[in-house]
Amino acid sequence: MSTHSKIFYFVILLCVTTLLSCGGANDKPVSSFRLAEGGSHASKISADNSIAVVSSIENGITVWDLVTNEQRFVWQHQDDGNNSVTNIHIAFDNSYVVTSDREAFALWNLNIGEPEGFWRIDESSIRDIAVANQGRGILVGRGSGKAMFFEPFTGRRLEFLGHQEKINSVDISPNGFFALTGGNDYLAYLWDTRTGQVIHKFEHTSRVTKVSLDDYGRYAFTADSKRDARIWDLVTGKEVSNLQYMARQRIFTVAVFSDDGKYLLTGSPARRINRWDVNSGKELNEWRAAAREGSKPASSVLHSVGFLNESEIISESSSGLLEKWKIEN
Repeated sequence: MSTHSKIFYFVILLCVTTLLSCGGANDKPVSSFRLAEGGSHASKISADNSIAVVSSIENGITVWDLVTNEQRFVWQHQDDGNNSVTNIHIAFDNSYVVTSDREAFALWNLNIGEPEGFWRIDESSIRDIAVANQGRGILVGRGSGKAMFFEPFTGRRLEFLGHQEKINSVDISPNGFFALTGGNDYLAYLWDTRTGQVIHKFEHTSRVTKVSLDDYGRYAFTADSKRDARIWDLVTGKEVSNLQYMARQRIFTVAVFSDDGKYLLTGSPARRINRWDVNSGKELNEWRAAAREGSKPASSVLHSVGFLNESEIISESSSGLLEKWKIEN
């Protein structure tokens, strides 16, 4: 064997034995805790990582205290006992939770565990939903292409008609003044919920499948169904970076910015959790969440992720497990 061949063989062997350092996924969590037996339809971890809200077949909607790992509340979205909630969002200040199935949405007071209201939409299906601090505004993305901003305590309603096709993903700023919506028309819009006026238009080459706002008003994340997953400056509307990956197609189910604005954490429908550098779009780490029991092939969808601190993250997936991971620098 030539010297060059020996070196190449050694590098390959090194990558096999130390997958993490060569770009492989870490599938060994620091710890795990089961939030839903039999898996979950949807879940959301609060911005401060202290609360998780989980929708499951067996237990309806459960609210967990992640500090004590104790169950706080159990909610039923429908009176018939069937739970089909697939969208959950927690206000940035942990005051309210909004949940929805395809036909109706509910607002819950997280302090007392009681519902504030229940609203049905007959025109078209609910695709995604978000709620502002103190429950002052609820954003609903619909299959008709219309986005509705609704103030439950005043009754004010504003419809955003910028999209021409189905809306897939929405997010709202903590103060409720700004909405981000993305749809099948290859566009994502940042718009003002007080006036309905467009602030920035973000263009893609295929349908936009995921959008997310930085809670501190610095960035927006928009991803399409093919190769573009972009981070934008919310002040200028200019692109900051495009996430760097080799796959021809990559779908994201969740995206969260770190408090310091340096990193983006994403989850996918293929068990994949990734940490990215915001300024360069470079992938820094990858983890592989637990598969849902009984799934063939082994699979799970990431519902929610969060930065615990500089060295740890957490995730919740359709496996029903809350998992903690170590960041390897």
